[in-house]
Amino acid sequence: MASGIRAQLDQSGASRSTGVLVGLAERLSDSIDRGVNHLLSLQMSEGYWMGELEADTTLESDYIFYLHVINKAHPERIAKLANYVRRRQLEDGGWNIYFGGPSELNATIKAYIALRLAGDAHGSDHLRRAARRVHELGGLESANSYTRLYLALVGAVGWDMVPSIPPELMLLPNWFAINIYEMSSWTRGIVIPLTILYAHKPRFNVPGEFAVDELYADPARKALGLSWDKELFSWRNLFLALDRGLKLYERVPWKPLRQRALRQAREWMFDHIERTEGLAAIYPAMMNAIFALVALGHSPDDPITAREIDEFARFEIEEGDTIRVSPCVSPVWDTAIAMVAVEEAGLLPDHPALVEAASWLLKHQISGPGDWMVKTPGVMPGGWAFEFRNDFYPDVDDTAFVLMALQRVDYPDKVRMESAVRCGLTWLLAMQNDDGGWGAFDHNNDRRFLCHIPFADHNAMIDPSTADVTARVVECLGRYGWPASHPVIEKAVKFLLKDQTEEGPWFGRWGVNYVYGTSGVLRALETVALTARDYCQRAVGWLREVQNSDGGFGESIASYYDPQLKGKGSSTASQTAWGLIGLLAASEVGDPAIARAVHHLVEQQQADGSWAENEFTGTGFPCVFYLKYHLYRDYFPLYALARYRNVATRITQFCGLMVRPREFDRQKA
Repeated sequence: MASGIRAQLDQSGASRSTGVLVGLAERLSDSIDRGVNHLLSLQMSEGYWMGELEADTTLESDYIFYLHVINKAHPERIAKLANYVRRRQLEDGGWNIYFGGPSELNATIKAYIALRLAGDAHGSDHLRRAARRVHELGGLESANSYTRLYLALVGAVGWDMVPSIPPELMLLPNWFAINIYEMSSWTRGIVIPLTILYAHKPRFNVPGEFAVDELYADPARKALGLSWDKELFSWRNLFLALDRGLKLYERVPWKPLRQRALRQAREWMFDHIERTEGLAAIYPAMMNAIFALVALGHSPDDPITAREIDEFARFEIEEGDTIRVSPCVSPVWDTAIAMVAVEEAGLLPDHPALVEAASWLLKHQISGPGDWMVKTPGVMPGGWAFEFRNDFYPDVDDTAFVLMALQRVDYPDKVRMESAVRCGLTWLLAMQNDDGGWGAFDHNNDRRFLCHIPFADHNAMIDPSTADVTARVVECLGRYGWPASHPVIEKAVKFLLKDQTEEGPWFGRWGVNYVYGTSGVLRALETVALTARDYCQRAVGWLREVQNSDGGFGESIASYYDPQLKGKGSSTASQTAWGLIGLLAASEVGDPAIARAVHHLVEQQQADGSWAENEFTGTGFPCVFYLKYHLYRDYFPLYALARYRNVATRITQFCGLMVRPREFDRQKA
């Protein structure tokens, strides 16, 4: 690689290139130092990091609806939520589901309903424009199943409009092709409370005469349910036929298994509310659980309902005259990545910030049983969840990142640390799927035909192996010394090769999108010394091709809808960092593309050591729900710049220009 640097300097524009590199060398250490100090300033007193997790206005819209249902619609609270929703209306009258995106039907319907509930006049200009945009997007008759169900709960649409979600699902055995443990963990948390609601079909009261007839594009379709495929034989049509049969079953007065099924659904929900901070610790599951508790006869003031309501209220973020709502919290995830970033930047292994963060993480390692044990019987727990407490749902991505973060910490209690790492690695290995990859929360959760069930339109019915999660585990194992020849790694690499696209990049399931997936895979394969292979070099070539003229990387969420847009978009801090990490993993450090990406990040850094980023670069459910992690713009660029400095320093001290990392003060910033 050293020869590669000199070759770059010897090319026809060498003086210009050298000038850029000299400038970078002079500014790089300062940029990294400011980035570290900024991150340290954000660390909580308990030792963890947690940035805001932002989503679209469907959360605030649903929250207004929810507060009316539980009779806690305090006027000032509703007004602040409505302000937040109202100010995000687009020029065409609709609302989108990601920054810069087009109007989306369900977001627009929900915003319209929420603002009506908040007291906005039916004939007001902004609501007329919203209704018109709903018609243009297909009307209420084209809304997804969850929008329909919430409207059915208040009598605004008939239950025939809602896909069947019978509680008898709970009675299907685990060996059967369709059962609750063949659904993803988040689907279980969302759907099982809905089975209770579907069985009881409550009629919750909301103020005034609540009707939505004006939102149908074709009033003749208001009594229709879901549309059929044009093909006669398809999974969708099969499940729609089953849905028709289940609706007939709902009209039968005698349902011999209903009460047993409801008991199991109720017991499952109550069991899973324990050892968590709200059911599944995610917004939709928690809201549905509260609705289900009310339907079961628990008032909002009953202890168990009140506890869920209090946990749910913690997602509120009040700022000025607005309230916005987070979909969940991400302290474990943010802490692990922040630790890896400052470690790469040169923070000493026994620095108090790292020791305190490690202590906090060790306290949050999961030691009890969870849903994942259904498919991995006999395997002891040892993973970490995403949130503060969500013991039923440790996840692979978090666990791998936590283990990488802990690896570099000089922790006083060596026995405690070794035990935690051993349990974590054992759990990770048990979660490897038969295809060689890893999913997020579940083992072998890949029955794709389930994605055609009518209530599966959240586009995340299953939790199969993905390249980004698989890459994280491979990187973790590689950093713990596992070689490419190990059977576990060999199986994982085979999965990754099968999942690679023809052009070279990998799809990003949990981050936007191909830049994210490709970066993670290349970094993983670097740790097991495979990046010289042709498949990695194709991926590097693709990264070079999609790099923007300003040196940055960007990719619009639109690439989830149109693969032709993969790698295309305005440069962002987090995506530039991912592109740079991928290039550093598999290209010569003197690659001009690397220098341009470094230069872009250094130039875009703000005075306080942070970076600005408006775009959403995180993914919840592709094509349905996206996220903006507010710390992505800080810890990923810091890690990328520090990695660049470390790689270059180790190889050649960058032709005498590189500055070695300084030792940071042991006192916390």
